[in-house]
Amino acid sequence: MENQSLKRENDFLKNKINSLNEYYLENLRLKEALAFKNKSPLKLIAAGVIARPADNWSLGIVIDKGSYSGIRKGMSAITYLGLVGRVIETTEHTSRIILLNDPNLGVSGIVQRSRQEGLVSGTLGGNLIMKYLPEDADIKTQDIIISSGLDAAYPKGILIGTVVEIGREFSGLSRYALIRPAVNFSNIEEILVVVQ
Repeated sequence: MENQSLKRENDFLKNKINSLNEYYLENLRLKEALAFKNKSPLKLIAAGVIARPADNWSLGIVIDKGSYSGIRKGMSAITYLGLVGRVIETTEHTSRIILLNDPNLGVSGIVQRSRQEGLVSGTLGGNLIMKYLPEDADIKTQDIIISSGLDAAYPKGILIGTVVEIGREFSGLSRYALIRPAVNFSNIEEILVVVQ
């Protein structure tokens, strides 16, 4: 009898510790987001991820803020790590965001070092692809890719990722670069929407 009582108490304490650990980790993430928001020159709205659409688990998220909070279709979404995507739909209290790893989303990016421009989009895999690079493009592995600011939806200078491989298109007329994204799209829990 006493053994069963101790086991129940032990299980209860394990659950309590697990719950406290989750609050601790959430607190760390929110502190990082708040510090970034306070340092950033951008006007940002913080939001939490509340769902991922069942039809495209890895390519979209739903957040807990919408038009009532000032979020509109077309606004960009970021984390303190880098670019996440764009708002594609809003309701009064929620918004749906298409993630940068979706092949249907394109972002004008530049190589931070050389200022070479290209179009960055998703690949359905773990990496992004930067297309339409000329044959003589000044781009190398380990180069940092940032948003160019040429697309009004994305402010200039937001980190997109790092070049991991460079290749030639089948036509032989242009090159492409595979980019490891700065953000892990599968574990986003909080985001910042850029108000423009």
